[in-house]
Amino acid sequence: EYDQTRQQKQQVEEKLDIASTLIASNIAIKAIDERRSGREVEKTRARRVDLIRVTFDVFNRVGDEGNKEVFVVITDPNGEVISNEALGSGRFTTRNEGEKVFTKKAVLNFAAGKTLPVTVEWKPGVRFTAGAYKIVIYNNGFVIGEGTKTLK
Repeated sequence: EYDQTRQQKQQVEEKLDIASTLIASNIAIKAIDERRSGREVEKTRARRVDLIRVTFDVFNRVGDEGNKEVFVVITDPNGEVISNEALGSGRFTTRNEGEKVFTKKAVLNFAAGKTLPVTVEWKPGVRFTAGAYKIVIYNNGFVIGEGTKTLK
């Protein structure tokens, strides 16, 4: 009985871990040109873009309150992940794809049952190239949202 109860408890914990994965909604991707005056203008031309801003809301009714990590992976038009360790990039482990490189990480102070707005900015300091940039958002090893932004 002890082994059976321990096994059932482990299965329930695994289900709770999966259920505690955040849900992303209202994903918006903007390409921003920062002016010298400090004003920000949304642009579509790659040579005028200084940063990419990804905004979204996260929600979940299940899970422990505390810090949660959200990883944003930005893939350039050539299919390569944009990363720079000096700007906060690194590696993380997904449930399906193994280890991956992420562009930027956000740490959220999560509370169950509340919607939390998240903003992640990527400012590489070099010019962007024309093409479609794919943005994928991960939490708890799962994809929770994705989108694309095309620059001319």
